[in-house]
Amino acid sequence: MKPFKIFATLKKIREFEKLQLPFVKALIDFDIIIEIGYAQERKQAFTPKHLFLTKVGSVTTIRRRLAKLTEQGIVVRRVNKNDHRSAFLTISPASLKIMEKYGSVLLSISVPP
Repeated sequence: MKPFKIFATLKKIREFEKLQLPFVKALIDFDIIIEIGYAQERKQAFTPKHLFLTKVGSVTTIRRRLAKLTEQGIVVRRVNKNDHRSAFLTISPASLKIMEKYGSVLLSISVPP
């Protein structure tokens, strides 16, 4: 059996991340995208307050990073029709496609037993 080359695999993953996910500047960006995407996948409404409660970072940092991701079009903020004071967060369709590709790359990695 051929030995598993962990660093070659990690290098491929990082190359994909650098090329396809340039908007991920820090791990907290990735955490924010994952939390919003996970709620979206489960068809659950997700607000900034929900994001703050995940404790992926301080409220100030989450606000700043969320604003950047929204400005870049990665995250979409939609006003709640029932309560205009709140908003729902989703991942943009284009970003979802990129994340699906990323998931495929990760799933394609086979680890020997």
